[in-house]
Amino acid sequence: MLRDDARKLGLDAVGIARVASDARLPERLAHFLSEKRHGDMDWMETHADRRADPLRLWPEARSAVLFGQSYAPSSNPLDALQQRSNAAISVYAKGRDYHDVLKKRIKSLARAFAEKSGADVKVFVDTAPLMEKPLAAKAGIGWQGKHTILVSREHGNWLFLGAMLTTAELEPDESTPDHCGTCRRCLDICPTNAFPAPYQLDARRCIAYLTIEHKGHIAPEYRVAIGNRVFGCDDCAAVCPWNKFAGAASEIKYAARQETDNPPLADLLALDDAAFRARFAGTPIKRTGRDRIVRNALIASGNSADRSLLRHIVPLLEDQSPLVRAMAVWASRRLADDEEFYVLRERFERIEQDREVASEWIMPMEEKAA
Repeated sequence: MLRDDARKLGLDAVGIARVASDARLPERLAHFLSEKRHGDMDWMETHADRRADPLRLWPEARSAVLFGQSYAPSSNPLDALQQRSNAAISVYAKGRDYHDVLKKRIKSLARAFAEKSGADVKVFVDTAPLMEKPLAAKAGIGWQGKHTILVSREHGNWLFLGAMLTTAELEPDESTPDHCGTCRRCLDICPTNAFPAPYQLDARRCIAYLTIEHKGHIAPEYRVAIGNRVFGCDDCAAVCPWNKFAGAASEIKYAARQETDNPPLADLLALDDAAFRARFAGTPIKRTGRDRIVRNALIASGNSADRSLLRHIVPLLEDQSPLVRAMAVWASRRLADDEEFYVLRERFERIEQDREVASEWIMPMEEKAA
């Protein structure tokens, strides 16, 4: 019943796993946290005991039903990296926020299942300390690749995941074996070397983390590598050979909007808070906030070699946000000639009160964006 109903609702993958403690998950999570690889994501540490064991989250749960919905792009997302005056936005963020779309459908399934079975149910779409990827692998939807993303033989790297836990005893599916073999494409393409080893991720070096989750200033050693990636990074997912079996997603709500389809950097630099909220309403980008998106757009501008962006960057040297002002300095230094930058420095350095921003004015001159 669940599988048929899920297909009718446009869900592309369904798998069932028993809910049971797995000693490997607490060990892996503890190592990840002890190495501080979670960066600013304190919520991963706060509920680590429940995150590593779904029975701690809900002791009465007996089965986990995992659902996947494809968001596979119709073209190669890496092509956007060549359009340096435009923002490269991750495929998953170009349409409607999947948390809203997927959770609504799984809740509909869960209500119907609870009514017919009499069992209790709880639905999770990245909304509780539940490790969906290991559960999805256990349920046979795919396997966690060397880049830690779930890989499906049918849908490649492009699946949104959600889960329904239930007190019902359901027949579990067989797990899918790892099919990565000797392939290292996802590891080798990473611009910031975010993988200490296969199957391990250091979020602090990951461009997706830096541009989405990280709330502070982005360290200088990562800025050039970010390129024009303004929200997320698809590199490791996009190069996986299993994507050749994935057809383009059929869910129209995940289709790119004009506002999110790799827009001109100049458009993003011009956003105030109200314009930002209006432009990205209903998308995952809105949760990151205007200041961080403009911070990222300034880094992309500094990497663009497009001097026409200077006229959009200079006003941001007086922005309310220190995050924005700091990267406006960096982008100006990358794009302006020496005389132009000297004039800007004379005008703005003396009035800067924030220590982090002030340090950007006196950093050694870098190579110009090439």
